[in-house]
Amino acid sequence: MFKNQKSLLLEIIGILLAIVWLVPFYLMVVNAFKTKRDIFADTLGLPEEWTWDNFVQAFVQLGFIKAFGNSLFITAISTLIIIICSAMAAYALSRNKSKLSTVIFFMFVAAMLIPFQAVMIPLVSQFGQLDMLNRSSLIFMYLGFGASLSIFLYHGALKGIPESLDDAAKIDGCNKFQTFWYIIFPLLKPMSVTVGVLNVIWIWNDYLLPSLVIGGNGTETIPLQLFFFFGQYTKQWHLALAGLSISILPVIIGYFFAQKQIIKGIADGAVK
Repeated sequence: MFKNQKSLLLEIIGILLAIVWLVPFYLMVVNAFKTKRDIFADTLGLPEEWTWDNFVQAFVQLGFIKAFGNSLFITAISTLIIIICSAMAAYALSRNKSKLSTVIFFMFVAAMLIPFQAVMIPLVSQFGQLDMLNRSSLIFMYLGFGASLSIFLYHGALKGIPESLDDAAKIDGCNKFQTFWYIIFPLLKPMSVTVGVLNVIWIWNDYLLPSLVIGGNGTETIPLQLFFFFGQYTKQWHLALAGLSISILPVIIGYFFAQKQIIKGIADGAVK
C-alpha cells in the first residue's frame, strides 16, 4: 500500500514538473499565432483567430534560409571538431599515466569553472587585432570553450575501456593513431552521441559569442537574426515568437529522426 502511494506521489510530481517545463513552449507557440495587440491583451489565452502571417513575415525578415545555413554550418563543423579533438585529447591523457597528464586534465576540469564573460573582452579584442573575427575563428573558439566538458566526459568513458585492447592492437602492428581511430573511438560512440547532443544544443542556441565575432557581416546565425525583432523603442513579440518557433523546428526534426540513436547511445553509456 505504501509503495503504491509513493509511486502515485512520484507520478503526480512528474506530471507537475512536465507541465511547468511545457508552459514556456505553450506560451511561445500560442502567442506566435496572435497579433501584437492580442498578446498584451491576453497572454495565456488561445488566440481568437489563428493567423499564419506572423510566420511568413518572420521567415522573410529573418532571411531564414541564409541564417539557417550559417547556423547549420557553424554547429555541424564545431561539434564534429569538438568530438574528434576532445576524444583524442582524453585518450592521450587517460593512457599516459604521469603527473603532467594529471595536471593537464585538472586544468581542463578547472576551465569549466571560468565564466565566458570573464574572458570574452580580452579574447575578442585579441582576435580583432589579428583581423580574425569570422566564422573560422568562431569555430575555433567553440572548440576552446567546448573542449573542457567534452574531455571530462570522454576521460570518464575511457576508464571503462581496458588498456589490454591497446596492447593487442600494438602487437598487431597498429600505431597510436590507428589504435585510437579504429579500435578505441568506435567504442566511444555512446559518449560521442552524448557529447554531440550537448554541444549541438549549446552552439545552435548561442547568441553571445556569435554576436561578438560575426555580428553584422552577412554570416549571422538564427539567434542573431532573432535579435533584430527587438528594437530600442519597440519589440515585435508576435514576430519574435514566430521566429523562435521556426528556429526550433530543425532541432526537433533532427531529434525525431535520430532519437533512436541518441537514446540508445545514452543508455549504452549508462550501462557501461
